[in-house]
Amino acid sequence: MDLTVLYRGPLASCDYDCPYCPFAKRRDSGEQLRSDRAALERFTAWAAAQTGDRLSVLFTPWGEGLVRSWYRKALVELSRLEHIGRVAIQTNLSGRTGWLAEADRDKAALWCTYHPGQTPYERFLGRCRELTDLGVRYSVGIVGLDDHLEEARRLRSALPPEVYLWVNAAEGHTYTDEQADLWTALDPLFTYSRHPHRSAGLPCRTGESVVSVDGDGTVRRCHFVRAELGNLYDGSYRSALGPRGCPLAVCDCHIGYVHLETLPLYDVFAGGVLERIPARPVGEPARPVREPTPGGLTSPDPARRRLPLAGP
Repeated sequence: MDLTVLYRGPLASCDYDCPYCPFAKRRDSGEQLRSDRAALERFTAWAAAQTGDRLSVLFTPWGEGLVRSWYRKALVELSRLEHIGRVAIQTNLSGRTGWLAEADRDKAALWCTYHPGQTPYERFLGRCRELTDLGVRYSVGIVGLDDHLEEARRLRSALPPEVYLWVNAAEGHTYTDEQADLWTALDPLFTYSRHPHRSAGLPCRTGESVVSVDGDGTVRRCHFVRAELGNLYDGSYRSALGPRGCPLAVCDCHIGYVHLETLPLYDVFAGGVLERIPARPVGEPARPVREPTPGGLTSPDPARRRLPLAGP
């Protein structure tokens, strides 16, 4: 079985205090950190034992994982396993990077976010250069707020051209066409982030070949659907895997809608879905980018492979 796992344990602490993030400067207690470490080590041991499957793993912690030694260890260990296709993590890149020299850099990858005002620009850029020197695959992104635009332009001009700079639409923010054009000039794929995508009843890979797992091993189809499919550690989730339509009206987060079968993003990010790295320069999309329909929701592609089934 080929399975992609999005893992999110109890960790919720972060060393940044971004005003657009509810977990800014939150501190976990020692007990909470020990619980997170135990949960991650349990998950890593499970993943290592699944030698009959082909696994890919994306860590999506609420907080910053790479300042914790157990996340660094997990990425290194999993990257070295033959049956692991990719292991990646979302990070603010505030920590050191030299430990990645121990990882299999054909498999380990980083999804990095630059937060202006939280870290000096030169420090963040320096970390990016370290990743380039190490031969680590990575993407870099920024939240599309007005006061981030010049920093984003500055970063785009400094990064190697092969490093994808993505832009996330700010939550709750409405962009005029003129504003959207400014961000699209930096990230030609911004159109996917600008508007939520209609998803109700539409086929999605989550719950079939992609699942979300929490620290207790509870398996859900994705982070945004609370219905449970079973537990990772007793194997009860396996019988629940299968094609099904999305139960939500819309999907507005990249880690969710990237798996919608009505969007061409598995073609756009072929080989780099987890780390958000396009298969080719974003000026040359694998399929044409469809403009959102009136009302701001992307229309479905009727040519996709199957009708959805009912279920969570």
